[in-house]
Amino acid sequence: MFQVPVDRPAPLRSCRLTCLPAVSRGLLPLAFLLLPLMLTALSAAETATEAKPAKPAATAEKLDLRLTLPPVIDAVAGLETRIVYDNIILSEEAGKYRYEVKCEPELGGQSAEERWWKAVPVPGDVGRHKLTVQVLDEAGKQLAQSSCVLNVVPADAGKGKPVRLLIVGDSLTHATIWPNELARLLSEPGNPQWTMLGTHRPSSAAEGVAHEGYGGWTWSRFVSQYEPNPDGTYRKRSSPFVYLGEDGKPALDLARYFREECDGNRPDVVVFLLGINDCFGADPQDPDPRIDGMFEHADTLLKAFRKEAPQALLGICVTPPGNSRESAFESNYNGRYPRWGWKRIQHRLVERQLALFGTEDAAGKRLSLVPIELGVDPQDGYPDNNSVHPNATGYRRIATDIYAWLKARLAAGEIGE
Repeated sequence: MFQVPVDRPAPLRSCRLTCLPAVSRGLLPLAFLLLPLMLTALSAAETATEAKPAKPAATAEKLDLRLTLPPVIDAVAGLETRIVYDNIILSEEAGKYRYEVKCEPELGGQSAEERWWKAVPVPGDVGRHKLTVQVLDEAGKQLAQSSCVLNVVPADAGKGKPVRLLIVGDSLTHATIWPNELARLLSEPGNPQWTMLGTHRPSSAAEGVAHEGYGGWTWSRFVSQYEPNPDGTYRKRSSPFVYLGEDGKPALDLARYFREECDGNRPDVVVFLLGINDCFGADPQDPDPRIDGMFEHADTLLKAFRKEAPQALLGICVTPPGNSRESAFESNYNGRYPRWGWKRIQHRLVERQLALFGTEDAAGKRLSLVPIELGVDPQDGYPDNNSVHPNATGYRRIATDIYAWLKARLAAGEIGE
């Protein structure tokens, strides 16, 4: 926006000197005629400078925190559920705002702390609650508000029911910490009889834990990666779902995967935790083209699962946040990928995932949103020197939120026969 210069107009003496050459050319009458007009213009300019200062750019723009909540948050009686404020708004300084969370009917065991709201529902809380989040400035003015459903289910939901689970993911799954924690939770009393399918069983995997999680992998790689000369590592191998066809060309073949790797069994539930590698290098100013490409590959893989395992519930995890420390991104990427860049990309990806998978249309296709982005603390849930890979605390939070989603689907009768 054009700003009037702060310097005042030159004094009249200088203006008169400027006019002298005109007098020397015999234009004295014209000079005297123009002088009152010039004085009026100078006076008006000075008045404008004092009366209408330039408006700061920051106040000229409307603040948009882009508050995002999933349509439903699942919780289990006796187990903590959490919403980290930094994870639900787009801001470099989430701590400078105030947050108010209201639950109707009110939950027992709920509390608000500086960085999050949490609750440990009791058995009497089982049911659906309206949860509303308000974001306020320091003066108490409301900046954003959004509501969703908090769905509390019994601790024994799905007790004794056989469930075959397949997990597909990237390095967050490869680390196997959250699959191990999920297995531990599912092994406690009041839970289904679980079996994990998959070909990847790292040395760190607990008994019975398996998955298809590989560091650096994407939706695209699971759809099309074929390696004719694998070396036994995850870096140089084919997608577990891609085989050579009769025509000698690699193709996505889930029927063969289930037949050869799962003893002919189909999963009851498939959990996908992908998206970071697909979108990390996107333009923070306009990440949508990269996200569009990711969704195209996701659609291909999801359609293949719906065809070959039509009874399976397909859970798509919302991409979790990164580390809140700029130093972690600097340590990993030497300034190439700053924290604020990934924060903008990840927040936009979350918005797109909620819009695509959090709908009735998606539910009709056996697609279900798993909102793991809410509870991972971007500070305490990450090590000092890693930008996107949580520590054990962060991974356990991911497992807890996936477990709550799974229990809610069991309570609703959405899994198995």
